[in-house]
Amino acid sequence: MPDNSRYRDFPSLRLEAAGDGVLTLILDAPGLNSVGPQMHRDLADVWPVIDRDDSVRAVVVRGEGRAFSAGGSFELIEKIVGDHAGRMQVLREARDLVLNLINFSKPVISAISGPAVGAGLVVALLSDISVAGRTARLIDGHTKLGVAAGDHAAICWPLLVGMAKAKYYLLTCETLDGEEAERIGLVSKCVDDDQVLATATEIAENLAHGAQDAIRFTKHSLNHWYRQFAPAFETSLGLEFLGFSGPDVTEGLAAIKEKRTPRFG
Repeated sequence: MPDNSRYRDFPSLRLEAAGDGVLTLILDAPGLNSVGPQMHRDLADVWPVIDRDDSVRAVVVRGEGRAFSAGGSFELIEKIVGDHAGRMQVLREARDLVLNLINFSKPVISAISGPAVGAGLVVALLSDISVAGRTARLIDGHTKLGVAAGDHAAICWPLLVGMAKAKYYLLTCETLDGEEAERIGLVSKCVDDDQVLATATEIAENLAHGAQDAIRFTKHSLNHWYRQFAPAFETSLGLEFLGFSGPDVTEGLAAIKEKRTPRFG
C-alpha cells in the first residue's frame, strides 16, 4: 500500500490507494476543482514523490464531483498578474508540472468528466492514457484570457491532433466535447459519462499488473517526442507569462468575472 505519510507536503491533493498498485490522485477544490496557488504548486511537485513510491505502479487522476478542473482560480491568476515574484514562482511551477509529468516513469490515466481547463487540462492531456466522458468539455482558454497558449499546448497539441486542429482550437478557444476530442485524437478514449472512472481504473489496474520495465521503458521512449519539442514549450510558456504583465489580461480577467465577451484593444 502507498505510504500516505510521504504525501503530507501536498495538502491540496487527495491521494488514495485503490489497491493493486493503483494510486488515485483527486483534484478536490471549490469552483469546480479550480487550481489555486497551493494546488498549482502541489500538482507540479508531487510527481517525483510518487515516482519514488515503490508501492505505486499506476496512477489515476480525476476531479471530485462533476468536473475534472475549471482551471486556474482567480487567486492564482491575480497572483501572476499583480506580483513579479509571484509570476516567476508560478512560471517555475508551470514548467515543472509539464516536465515532471513527461519524466514521470509510471503510467498515468486521466478520468475526464465535466470541464477540463487550464492547469487541469495539462494533467488531463499529458497523462499517458486519457478517458473522457461524452459530455466532457475540454477548453484551452488562454487567448480569451489575453495571454499566449503556454502550459502544455505547444508541446503536445500538434502531435496529438495535427497543426491545423491545434491552431484552430488554441486560437479560438472553442470547446471540445469528449466525442469530438476522441475523434480528432486529443484523448485516448471516449465512454459514457457514468463509465469514465470505471474505465480509467480498469486500464490502470491492467497496467499495474503488467511487465513494469516494458511499460515504463515504452512510455519513456515515446515521451522523447515531447522532449524533442521542449524548446517550443519553453518559448510558449515564456510568451504566456510575458502576456501576464500586459494590458490584455486585465480585460480578459474582468470579462471572465463579469461573464461577458472581452473587449481587447
